[in-house]
Amino acid sequence: MDFETKISNTLKFLSLDMIESANSGHPGVAMGLADFLTILSKHIILNPKEPKWLNRDRLVFSGGHASALIYSFLHLFGFDISLDDLKRFRKLDSKTPGHPEYGLTSGIEITTGPLGQGVANAVGFAMAGKLGSNLLGSNLINHKVYCFCGDGDLEEGISYEACSLAGLHQLNNLILIYDSNNITIEGSTNIAFNEDIKKRFISQGFIVKEIDGHNFDEIDTALNLAKKSKKPFLIISKTKIAKGALELEGSAKSHGAPLGADLLKRVKKSAKWEESNFFIPQDVKIAFEGFRESGNMHYQIWQQKLEKSSKKALLDELLNPSFNKVTFPSFSKEKFPKGLATRVSNGEILNAISRAMKGFIGGSADLAPSNNTALKDSDNFPNGANLHFGIREHSMGAITNAFSLYGIFIPFCATFFVFSDYLSPSIRIAAISHLKVYYIFTHDSIGVGEDGATHQPIEHLSHFRAMPNLITFRPADANENVACWKIALSLQNPCAFILSRQNLPILKSSTNMDCSKGAYILKDSKKVDVILLASGSEVSLALNSADLLEKDNINTRVISAPSYDLLLKQDKAFLDKLFIPNVKVIALEASRGLEWYKFANVVIGMDGFGVSGSGSEVFSKFGFTPSNIAKIIKQNIKI
Repeated sequence: MDFETKISNTLKFLSLDMIESANSGHPGVAMGLADFLTILSKHIILNPKEPKWLNRDRLVFSGGHASALIYSFLHLFGFDISLDDLKRFRKLDSKTPGHPEYGLTSGIEITTGPLGQGVANAVGFAMAGKLGSNLLGSNLINHKVYCFCGDGDLEEGISYEACSLAGLHQLNNLILIYDSNNITIEGSTNIAFNEDIKKRFISQGFIVKEIDGHNFDEIDTALNLAKKSKKPFLIISKTKIAKGALELEGSAKSHGAPLGADLLKRVKKSAKWEESNFFIPQDVKIAFEGFRESGNMHYQIWQQKLEKSSKKALLDELLNPSFNKVTFPSFSKEKFPKGLATRVSNGEILNAISRAMKGFIGGSADLAPSNNTALKDSDNFPNGANLHFGIREHSMGAITNAFSLYGIFIPFCATFFVFSDYLSPSIRIAAISHLKVYYIFTHDSIGVGEDGATHQPIEHLSHFRAMPNLITFRPADANENVACWKIALSLQNPCAFILSRQNLPILKSSTNMDCSKGAYILKDSKKVDVILLASGSEVSLALNSADLLEKDNINTRVISAPSYDLLLKQDKAFLDKLFIPNVKVIALEASRGLEWYKFANVVIGMDGFGVSGSGSEVFSKFGFTPSNIAKIIKQNIKI
């Protein structure tokens, strides 16, 4: 057999042995893509000795179910994945889980699995590369982003959103490889999918090349063209799922189940392959040592360029961001007698961070004037830090995940809170991966008012508070917003800021707000008869309600809880000081709020959706007034 076939068979049979050993996995994609990955191994620039090298090529498998093939490739390339790790594929606590996870396995650039996410991640990496090149120079940042995707990825809407942006910005560092085998789980793609993918991508601004995905020469030619392209490049690689799997070749049955020991044995025999499991020919090992050394050579040359570059200090600054340089704004009652919406104060905070940190970037899904996210001292992408995502929330989330993992950027993105549903899958990936991404969600409650039920978030806060690793902040005023940002910048977690459309009164100085534990006592009494617990716009409501209660000699403690997630992490000693045992706790929130039963005896929240009307009228209709709150509290406590 020719040497390319030998490499392909090595990748293929390592993957099949992993899947058979696990009795679980996806053999069809591994067998179908092994030929293309064989040739890509000669083109891609990676250095396993320095896996975080900034100018490495990025490799994304959007179809994360191809993980056996990814791990086989990374093992051969010399990343920190041993043969024993391959043998533990899909086993508990292994480095080789069923879908690739960032931070768990060396060489995995980003967590993939939900179809379409990886395509948008690749666009994000390519955008980050363009911005990085403009900041640091094309002699330091000139890598490529390779992304394998399949029919499922291109059927998901997120890929269309992301590729639209890629075409708009002419991301010529992006190379998509479409594994076009015309098979999905239910059978042939034509039962649900008949788009002309070539025309679709040409209309989005891509160069498109169709090839036989099992012809090594055609693959090599296509990759050479793609690397020289002045536009993003799509290679439509026509393949057969489970190529070489005898009676299962081209069958949907090969997608998500092992071939079985008997068929695997026959397949190896047909390919004239060693029958023993996890066999790697010596000359294939030597070939990958050569690929690895080539990557190391590129790295050493890059290091020499860096040492001579005038951008070295800037790169050091981007790689090691310091938040101590940020001069945060302060807000007083005198300056803002009518109060200030937290979306507005947040805009000032974002600009303060941006002025101090060149790697702080972000933008909105076509809502910057409403979200207050424009960075006033910066240009637009690709020449500056302002990202314009258009009305593309889903891909916005996945793109910012890639920016976060690129290495030199700290990203934020923004939309109305009710539209957070669109990017929830991307936020979930960020939470799984502990990515440093900031989500700005404005128009946070029924206080949105006139736009009505479709635009008034109800269940959204509960959803995100239930998501592990995501830290939500719902500040009560402008200064609490500052205090929350100081905490958020210190965390290695994705953080969401839930902000008001309407003005909120300035309560007190941020220097007197300890938000680090998620909640603090804002107003207290020597003898406490009832505790009011609130976040965001309802904190001032709690204070006004407390004033009415105290006229009736009901002594009230008011707790502001800007972060339910941080509060959950506190120990019993702190909670017993905050919530006095045997004193009733009443939680107020103009949303569903059922999670507050963790701390509260009574939750005054929303049982249904909102209505159209002015914000104050809607609050009044649903009982969020001091007089009604006081009435409910009197009914629930005995003095």
